[in-house]
Amino acid sequence: MAHEVVQRIEDLGPELAALAEENESLGKLSDKTADLLRQIGVMRLLQPSDFGGYQAHPRDFAEAVMGIAQHDPAAGWVSGVVGVHPWELAQMDRKLQAEIWGDDPDVWVASPYMPNGVADPVENDSFVLSGRWPFSSGADHCQWDFLGAMKGDGTGKPLMPPDVMHVVLPRSDYEIIEDSWDVVGLSGTGSKDVVVDKAVIPAYRTVLQSDIAGGVAAARAGRHDTLYKLSFGVMFPLGITSAVIGICEGALATHLEIQKNRVAVTGVQVRDDPYALHAAGEAAAEIAASRTQLIEGISRLFDIVEAGGEPTTEDKSNQRRNQVRCAWRAVAALDEIFTRSGGGAIRKSSPMQRYWRDAHVGLQHMIHVDGIAYHSNALHMMGLETPPGMLVML
Repeated sequence: MAHEVVQRIEDLGPELAALAEENESLGKLSDKTADLLRQIGVMRLLQPSDFGGYQAHPRDFAEAVMGIAQHDPAAGWVSGVVGVHPWELAQMDRKLQAEIWGDDPDVWVASPYMPNGVADPVENDSFVLSGRWPFSSGADHCQWDFLGAMKGDGTGKPLMPPDVMHVVLPRSDYEIIEDSWDVVGLSGTGSKDVVVDKAVIPAYRTVLQSDIAGGVAAARAGRHDTLYKLSFGVMFPLGITSAVIGICEGALATHLEIQKNRVAVTGVQVRDDPYALHAAGEAAAEIAASRTQLIEGISRLFDIVEAGGEPTTEDKSNQRRNQVRCAWRAVAALDEIFTRSGGGAIRKSSPMQRYWRDAHVGLQHMIHVDGIAYHSNALHMMGLETPPGMLVML
């Protein structure tokens, strides 16, 4: 099925691209864009087959997200974020999976995972939760939301040391704050704030972050497929970085299309300017390297697990380092061609400025913060002990 998803992206790509400006104006994906993404099936790539998913290789998911982001950065971003949630849901209680997908395998679940609230235990094996969470990408088209929370001690205070949970709430249990997404890039993602006021969450709709990260949840849910044995620190960043790379690929294609007939202010056709062509060629190589390295890395970890092995901390640290670098390398290449795209690139009518803004906003996500990823990896390479706080996203 994965090859069919790719084919549908190629077929529907022009329609996605035509809607990009409208999505930015709306501050969320249009209903038509959401319909196209459902037709494409990208959100079902990591979904378990017993609930209508394609249970595809994560490489296929990454390539699909890149393909969508080439046409519309916002649609690619939402695909990368929302599209990874079925992978985690597959590792949770089957009762929850049936609630979400039992009647419709195309139901989407939003997030964010940051632990902005305290899930306090109450009677009947449940938790009560309140709080406000920003950056819930694609929330308007999702019927459920994944939220991060700290497990409470029964008095409303978090346990110490903190025990982070992921909890899943139906649309009736949270409010989307309409005016909370006013940004300079990725406007079309509709990454609005959500507010929860004393929602009661049954335990089967929760999972400890450590259980997801450690592979405990998958085994407990009876998921023994290679896909669901991969770590959260590998899978969660995959879709987001894929979106950024796809945005840069789309910018490169747009740049080349504009430049082949552009005449510079000097009267020289750009296609006769060796410096502009050198920059384009170099940028293409850098963006292609980012794509290749990200896909090779996730494929290598998948192969280790498929063969019955267990990726080492160093394996995962190397992948995390490379994943961060892939995003930064691709955006740096975009910067090089954007500065050589001419004055027309800064006009709001040009898609180049939107690609440029969206790519830079994509770098703002916490999974692209390079300091800790590089720091911890250097310690691993030296054979030195890594502080526990630096192992969170591995």
